[in-house]
Amino acid sequence: MDSDIAHRKRALRAELRERRQNMTSSEREAATTGLTENLKSVVNGLSARSISCYLSSYNEPDTRPFVNWATAEGIRILFPISREDGLLDWTVGDGDEEFTGISGVPEAVGTLLGPIAINDVDLIIVPAAAIDESGLRMGWGRGYFDKTLGSMEKCPPVYAVVFDSEYLQEVPREVHDQPVNGIVTPTRIITV
Repeated sequence: MDSDIAHRKRALRAELRERRQNMTSSEREAATTGLTENLKSVVNGLSARSISCYLSSYNEPDTRPFVNWATAEGIRILFPISREDGLLDWTVGDGDEEFTGISGVPEAVGTLLGPIAINDVDLIIVPAAAIDESGLRMGWGRGYFDKTLGSMEKCPPVYAVVFDSEYLQEVPREVHDQPVNGIVTPTRIITV
């Protein structure tokens, strides 16, 4: 059973990667504009003053304009830093200085605050490969965010960011997969 689910996830991830690579620059630009506005709405709606957000890689929905807005608004942003043990560390970077982390994604430069620093935020914004209608998040297979969310005693609202076509009726589920409270796409905000 598990190998069947793992196989279905791999196939779906490959399809989603290809779709992302085939997006035109004008499609990406429009998606970034809509996404930025919708992320601002979520932050304002929750009156969040401290958030965690990732730095997007090339094929992901672009979080940088949103990060710039949040920084200008004086919102404290924790950025994830991947560790060898599969956990996430956190730093308060300005989002300007970055490096490629061990998992191959952009990460902010800053003082490491430790894995439990995430417990102090009002909102967690996570990447995803796809989200389904029940709020189940399928990531890219490394498990960093599933481990983090699964270990939190009191978790603030978690919103996953995807392109519109990545909001699906259903995604394959494994035991460790963590659901989210909301989904932000370029055209809508969905609360689960």
